[in-house]
Amino acid sequence: ISSASVRNATRPDMNTSQDEEDSGSSDVSSSTENTYSDTLNSMTSLLEQFLLHKYKMKQPIMKENMLKIIHPRYHNRFAEILKRASEHEAVFAVDLKEVDSTTHSYDLVSKLNLPNNGRVWDGRGLPKTGLLMTVLGVVFVKGNCAAEEDIWKFLNMMRVYAGRKHFIYGEPRKLITKDFVTMKYLEYRQVANSDPPRYEFLWGPRAHAETSKMKVLEFLAKVNDTVPSAFSSQYEEALQDEEERFLRCKGELP
Repeated sequence: ISSASVRNATRPDMNTSQDEEDSGSSDVSSSTENTYSDTLNSMTSLLEQFLLHKYKMKQPIMKENMLKIIHPRYHNRFAEILKRASEHEAVFAVDLKEVDSTTHSYDLVSKLNLPNNGRVWDGRGLPKTGLLMTVLGVVFVKGNCAAEEDIWKFLNMMRVYAGRKHFIYGEPRKLITKDFVTMKYLEYRQVANSDPPRYEFLWGPRAHAETSKMKVLEFLAKVNDTVPSAFSSQYEEALQDEEERFLRCKGELP
C-alpha cells in the first residue's frame, strides 16, 4: 500500500470537502461556458435576421449598423459572430462578402448567377438560390436524374412542402417546376412510358454553365454538417468533373 493511500485514508473529511469543491468549481465553469455559448448563439441569430432583412430590402449592410445589434461586451468577438452568421447564410446559397473595405460595407452574393442576386424576380423576396442548390444536389446524388417524389421527400425533411407557401421560397412547386425550368437551371420531364405520368428532374444547361458538381456537393455537405468526401462516389465523380472542366478551359477537351 502506498504512503499516499494511507494519507488519503486518514483524511476522509478533507477528501470529501475537496471533491465537493472540485465538483462545484466544475459546475460553475460549465455553467459559465453554456451561458457564453448561448449568448453567442443569440447574437448570431440576431445578426442573421438583420442580414436577411437588409438583403430582402436591398439595403446596404454596414459594419457600424451590425455592431449596434451586438452587445458592446461582445464587440471584440464581432469577427467570430459575423463568421457564424455568414455560415448560416450558406443555407440560402449566398456568401457574405466585404464590398468596400473603407466603409466596411458588405453584401450577400449568390453562389449562382441568378438574376437579382438570387431573388429570381426583381425586388421580390429573399434569395431562392438555396432551394435550387438543394434540388441540384439531390439530382446529383441520385445519379444525375432524380424522380420528383425523391425531390419532395428530401424537401419535406427541410419543411418545404408542395402547395404550401414557404416564408423564403414562396410556393415551392411553382418555383422548381416552372420558374427554375423557364430559367433553364432545371429540366423537368415526364418519365418515359409512365402511366399514370411521373416526372423527373435533371440539371439544365445554365446549371452546368454556372456551377459545378463539386460546388453543389460542397453546399449539400455544409447543409448536412459534413464534408464533401462523405458522399464518396459523388465526390469521385465531382473530382473527375473538375478535371474535365480544367482541361476544357485549357482547350485540351472539346
